[in-house]
Amino acid sequence: MERSAQQAQQLDHLASDPPLPASGGSPFAAFGMPAFNGPSPTTPPEPRPILELEGEEYEDELDALSDWVDDFLLPVYGAEVTTAAPWCLRWQEHDDVVAWLHALWLAYQQHKDAEAGLSGLFVWHRDFLTHAIAAIRAPGGPLSACMTSPDRPAHRILPGPPPSARSTKAAEPEPPGSGETPEPVS
Repeated sequence: MERSAQQAQQLDHLASDPPLPASGGSPFAAFGMPAFNGPSPTTPPEPRPILELEGEEYEDELDALSDWVDDFLLPVYGAEVTTAAPWCLRWQEHDDVVAWLHALWLAYQQHKDAEAGLSGLFVWHRDFLTHAIAAIRAPGGPLSACMTSPDRPAHRILPGPPPSARSTKAAEPEPPGSGETPEPVS
């Protein structure tokens, strides 16, 4: 009898309307759903690639990235500097390396979050870390002209490719008479 009474109480509780939160928000707020006819929840700003940032915003992001690289990434995943795995103490001056490391850092932040689940960091290692480090530290990669031995620190920015022929041609003024169509010769 006692068990039947408990079940009846549970059924009554489940059948009743849930109480609204004290804030007057949605009864579904715990599920990330907004209230009916209420304001929508604010979403965090979208992360932007670091090379799209300018001025103080760029400097602040680069400082935070440098802290992560120096305090976490290099001590754990830095490995030995060799000709097969070069590094640069001034990596912040290599735009392509900054872009790779920033993307790696953003992925790290996402995958260490509780919402990523228990396998989040494994996914980060498998899908992001291994590929990014291999690209950055490749023997022919962006740091290949920099330090290949800790005993000989070096830094050199390799020149990038020149603009495409189409860009170069568009920038050149046309010689006189080149815009005219040639007359057929008979």
